[in-house]
Amino acid sequence: MLTGGAGFIGSHYCEKLLQDGHEVVILDNFNDYYDPKIKRRNLDEVRRVGEFTLIEGDLTDAELLETIFSRHRFDAMVHLAARAGVRPSLKQPLLYERVNVQGTIQLLDHARMQGIERIVIASSSSVYGENEKVPFSEADPVDNPISPYAATKKACELIAFTYHHLYQMNITCLRFFTVYGPRQRPDMAIHKFTRLIDAGEPIPVFGDGSSRRDYTYISDIIDGVQKSLDHCRGYHIYNLGESRTITLSELIALIEEKLGKKAVIDRRPTQPGDVPITYADISRAREEIGYAPQVDMAEGITEFVGWFKRVATS
Repeated sequence: MLTGGAGFIGSHYCEKLLQDGHEVVILDNFNDYYDPKIKRRNLDEVRRVGEFTLIEGDLTDAELLETIFSRHRFDAMVHLAARAGVRPSLKQPLLYERVNVQGTIQLLDHARMQGIERIVIASSSSVYGENEKVPFSEADPVDNPISPYAATKKACELIAFTYHHLYQMNITCLRFFTVYGPRQRPDMAIHKFTRLIDAGEPIPVFGDGSSRRDYTYISDIIDGVQKSLDHCRGYHIYNLGESRTITLSELIALIEEKLGKKAVIDRRPTQPGDVPITYADISRAREEIGYAPQVDMAEGITEFVGWFKRVATS
């Protein structure tokens, strides 16, 4: 079972599963966080690789989950579905709690009853909050999330451990560090900046441009998800990042270079919930599951801009 399989990461991972000969059941509700047509286009791309079962619905719908788990037997579950985004969570904290936390609990309970052997859950680097120690290690305290979104992701890690402890379920939680690449959500910085710079419109830059992010290319994330599933025994948390950082100003300059256009900067104050840096220590994932990211920012932005131009002209 693959939740959120029509989204950015989910559609790429579905392709991987189909290429490897697996049968895939996708659960996705095509919510209006961004244009649902984008997700349907994602699945059109996936269908070029192979066939899958698509179930449209909400993971908080108890009756729907009952029907799904009564009709299908799963040997693994990869749970990528969530309400995403730090800033929107400030405005809709109850929605984020219901979907991200309650939805995850309902899935885990059905997985417990069915005896699913391996479960991978998407977490987020946002759980580290304003962590002053860099790079961020899975052993660092993460008790001070600074957005409802981050708090829900930490809550999911906690409830996952509880299910592991009580029912000996094999669960791995993955802290993704700013994933980018073809099909990236349109609200994410790289996609948004590329679109606006290409159109000659101002890009909103929050703060002085010195904030740093550990951006992770989609193919590296997909490799990490698969390796996590292959090694899913007990309970584990892994950082999946590139373990390299780039400032916001450097990122904009790189996109300018690849597009061949200059950005118009709309300077704005730092936003509540934003963190000054994300930086992954990936030594645990390297040692325990063989995670080894390959794509640096220059290569990744080249690939993204190439995809963007193809989509923009199609």
